[in-house]
Amino acid sequence: MTYPPTVIDGAETTCQLFWIRVKQNDQKIAMREKDFGIWQSITWAEYGEKARACGLGMVALGLKRGETVSILSENNPEWLYLDMGTLGVGGVSNGVYTTDSSKQVEYLCKDSRTRIFVAENEEQLDKILEVRERLPDLLKIIVLDMEGLRDFKDDMVISIDNLYAIGDEYHKQHPDFWEEQIALSKPEDLAILIYTSGTTGPPKGAMISHRNLMFQISNLTPIIGYGPEDEQLSFLPLCHVAERSFSVFLPLFAGSVINFVEGPDTVPENIREVSPTVFFAVPRIWEKFYSAITLQLKEATKLQQWAYGWAIGAGYKLAEHKLNGTKPSAFEKLRFWLADQLVLRNIKRLLGLDRAHYLGSGAAPIAPDLIKWYLALGLDMYEVYGQTENTGVATTNLPDQFKLGSVGIAAPKTEVRISDEGEILLKGPHVFLGYLNQPEKTAETVTDGWLHTGDVGYVDNNGFVKITDRMKDIIITAGGKNITPSEIENQLKFSPYISDAVVIGDKRKYLTCLIMIDHENVEKYAQDLDVPFTNFQSLCKAKEVLDLIREEVEKVNKNFAQVETIKDFRLIEEVLTAEDDELTPTMKLKRSFVNQKYKGMIDTMYQ
Repeated sequence: MTYPPTVIDGAETTCQLFWIRVKQNDQKIAMREKDFGIWQSITWAEYGEKARACGLGMVALGLKRGETVSILSENNPEWLYLDMGTLGVGGVSNGVYTTDSSKQVEYLCKDSRTRIFVAENEEQLDKILEVRERLPDLLKIIVLDMEGLRDFKDDMVISIDNLYAIGDEYHKQHPDFWEEQIALSKPEDLAILIYTSGTTGPPKGAMISHRNLMFQISNLTPIIGYGPEDEQLSFLPLCHVAERSFSVFLPLFAGSVINFVEGPDTVPENIREVSPTVFFAVPRIWEKFYSAITLQLKEATKLQQWAYGWAIGAGYKLAEHKLNGTKPSAFEKLRFWLADQLVLRNIKRLLGLDRAHYLGSGAAPIAPDLIKWYLALGLDMYEVYGQTENTGVATTNLPDQFKLGSVGIAAPKTEVRISDEGEILLKGPHVFLGYLNQPEKTAETVTDGWLHTGDVGYVDNNGFVKITDRMKDIIITAGGKNITPSEIENQLKFSPYISDAVVIGDKRKYLTCLIMIDHENVEKYAQDLDVPFTNFQSLCKAKEVLDLIREEVEKVNKNFAQVETIKDFRLIEEVLTAEDDELTPTMKLKRSFVNQKYKGMIDTMYQ
């Protein structure tokens, strides 16, 4: 099905909208980054100039319309300059996870026929240099940070500063070329590639058009209540569709300010400094915030613990009213106001969320109790649902339409249907163009305009969508009982001591679980109790730690029927990062891979 183009301020494509915003906003702040301890501002005019220089510089180097530019970098302004520069000259922008190995980089560059590759620094440059002999389409490599590369000489490699200079010179010689190229782009043109995390095989390149992006920009920005006064923090990988939307494309509508974290380790510090008004994160981040407060309370005085209990209790009362659609009494409002002034506001300030009017959670299921805790703090948190193949969001909870445990109602102009097999199907202008070089996979995924999400769920009488699990993850026990493991796993991850969990039990007599502990929190627990350990493996083997996790498992077991309880568990005794095969780049355990790798360990739970 072909949908009419979305038009925003006369623009039909993201590059047209970008250039309109550059002209309109001119000296307004577009973004900030921290340099030498000081937050430095970048205006829309500077954003536009740098993006144009990048785009024209790449044209001068040989980039043609429809060709791919791959960017391997942590989040920074240069990422956005290159992204918008690529789109401006009709190129296709593709983000690469910084944790990817050289082998994965080779696969992505071959599949996308990358012409220009962007490497953040010497470490990332090494990855592409290692495989470039096997990449015949590769034309040029651009490096953002030349530290350690001053004496490096290679005809294929140039710095971003050289690219700016080449682009500025090209603009002098061809002053109309940039705007001519922007005008040539069409809504149906391929704009960006987003590679799936590859939990069930090699990553697939999802092709997303300007039409897809423009529809989401116009649809989501009003829902969030996003405007030019808003501040946000960019820290999730920009090659993920959620962060790309929130940090790059939605601000083209809203004119909001993007603040880039200094690095992955400085997120807690940077969020307190920026105090964003809009904040989107994956459940693991929300879990870590909750864990930090929970553990601090254990060290608080009796009076402080009592004050927190009283204050959060007042917050939960108001949260219940919000969830039930009822109005609190004047006394309940007054009690919450006092609780907020005396206690809760300090907690929000500690988290860096004291100014936030919108908190979003997505990309993975989140425990309903966790959302309820944030609501009790007085923070509006909304779970949203969607995937790369529908360019981000398909359903969302809203301030006046909210149901805990659901992923909300269908977004405007989005159709949701449940198949006979219980699979959630989506239709709308946000459904992607298909998978690059994989017509068979595309045909399997989109039928008659309906996107087959691979998620199982239902729609209740009020239109709220409830996801029960991934189709491929449903466990059928030896006794024939169908069990959806994600709900059990989410409750386990609500513990401050459990980072992730995979429930096992398909074709087996009972359920067991592989658990990844929260290294930092469990280590502190062990130190506080003087538990001896020498490394992570010995920490996982300590009796006190095993007893701690067993208590957490038993707490969760109380919430489920006998057949759904965890009968035994094992700890994954190695520290995993996104560079390990067990984890996706968004730090989710790969169920099928974990089942295979730890088969021996799993079998011991069934002997």
